Amino acid sequence: MRRFNTTGTCYAEEHYMVNIDERVQQIKKMVDRGDYFCINRGRQYGKTTTLRFLKKALDSEYTVFSISFEGMSDSSFASLERCGEAFFEKLQETVDYDEVAVLDENTKSFLEEEKKFSTDKALSLEISKFCKTCTHKIVIIIDEVDQAGNYDSFIKFLGLLRDKFLNRNTRPTFQSVILAGVYDIKNLKLKIRPEEQHLYNSPWNIAAQFDVDMDLSESGIKGMLEDYESENHTGMDTALMSKLISDYTSGYPFLVSRLCQIIDEDLNKNWTETGFLGAIKIILNEKNTLFDDMNKKLNDFPDMTEMLRRILYDGEKISYNPDDRSLEIAKMFNFIKNEGGKVLLSNRIFETRMYNYFEFEAEKTGGRDNEIISNGSIDKPLFIKDGHLDMTKILERFCVHFNEIYDTKDEKFIEKQGRKFFLFFIKPIINGTGNFYVEAQTRDERRMDLVVDYNGERFVVEMKIWRGQEYNERGEEQLAEYLDYYGLEKGYLLSFCFNKNKEPGIREISVQTTRGQKTLVEAVV
Repeated sequence: MRRFNTTGTCYAEEHYMVNIDERVQQIKKMVDRGDYFCINRGRQYGKTTTLRFLKKALDSEYTVFSISFEGMSDSSFASLERCGEAFFEKLQETVDYDEVAVLDENTKSFLEEEKKFSTDKALSLEISKFCKTCTHKIVIIIDEVDQAGNYDSFIKFLGLLRDKFLNRNTRPTFQSVILAGVYDIKNLKLKIRPEEQHLYNSPWNIAAQFDVDMDLSESGIKGMLEDYESENHTGMDTALMSKLISDYTSGYPFLVSRLCQIIDEDLNKNWTETGFLGAIKIILNEKNTLFDDMNKKLNDFPDMTEMLRRILYDGEKISYNPDDRSLEIAKMFNFIKNEGGKVLLSNRIFETRMYNYFEFEAEKTGGRDNEIISNGSIDKPLFIKDGHLDMTKILERFCVHFNEIYDTKDEKFIEKQGRKFFLFFIKPIINGTGNFYVEAQTRDERRMDLVVDYNGERFVVEMKIWRGQEYNERGEEQLAEYLDYYGLEKGYLLSFCFNKNKEPGIREISVQTTRGQKTLVEAVV
């Protein structure tokens, strides 16, 4: 029986997978050119799976050694010479387990000889002899390279490979060396010293730029689901499900596979939008290594975390700058993406987990942020009747608490933070049953559209800063059009107004759209 693959490391079972042949062929062209390069992507981004299929594509033309540094002991990196010995031991291990498809007897005999090096020159010479002995060109794939990032000996080993690459016209060396991990080579030292964000470490300035798209496309996800549907006959609308999965994950491989696995195994193959939202609820509340790693990175890199907080809550528009260290690190971890020169959160699931992280931090530190969270939690029974969420009542109560807690003398602070307060307020109300996200295209310093899914119902709340009546009317029209997109008849508008003559409270208005009348509930605080 086939299953959905969430690890990328299981060889014994068959899995439903998105076809990555095109990706593999793009990488193979780099190997054919003789490139040395790094595949750096976030945790559980399909790197190991890609390397496995790449090796199969290369096996007919090259002698391919695919090794991993995972679990290697400190003694293996005691010195450059010992690192070289451990490297050859790893190569021999792949031969022992018949993992090298093309291997001549001379190369096999060469590897069986015990390797001991007293100098770096001796190690370098042995690599040249090894490559000269082999009938076919040698490709080296090293997975989990982060595991060696703690050791200066490994950095020196990379430097040795770099020198051999530069002299490849006269001294035999590897056809291609591929490193895979989360951290790119120049940032390896950040793994053990995250506070030193200004440090660069680039022993591999020969590395070719790796621009191959590792995201899973919507069409690729659809193909995988069609393969699944042909065997299971669930009646799934594969176009709808692939769009939902793509919208929430942006093609992050682990998240794609995990959501499919939850629907298939935990939700009794409920391949509907309701089943999908149920899977979203499960994944957002589970502990796994991906989210544990995210929380650790948010703790380790405070400048990056503060930047993410400003994007999430303040709607700050940040232009992508590859020279900015916080942006570089966030992109390395796949927390953000560069879209049209602007920084966006990489996917809705990561975004929601980050909201959870910031809310938890606010609860720990106390103060007014914690007070608004507590009020949302205490008032929760007022907002849920027979399983239905009363969004109008939520806005009414939020207005009351907001005016009680936040003094008008803090106007500038509140203007910047107001939407964060509402997100803090609503989170404990929908927690456990619903979820929310902010539409990326409307996230800015003036306006955010919050989409709440609760028990099969959807609510759209536009949060904005009051900029005058004319601007407010445009906002009402925009929200009404947005309701057309979602097929909803009712929407909600939360305005933070600092005009002394404002009229706080709740009102209901009607707006005409091309698809008919829309009802808007507007709250002004």
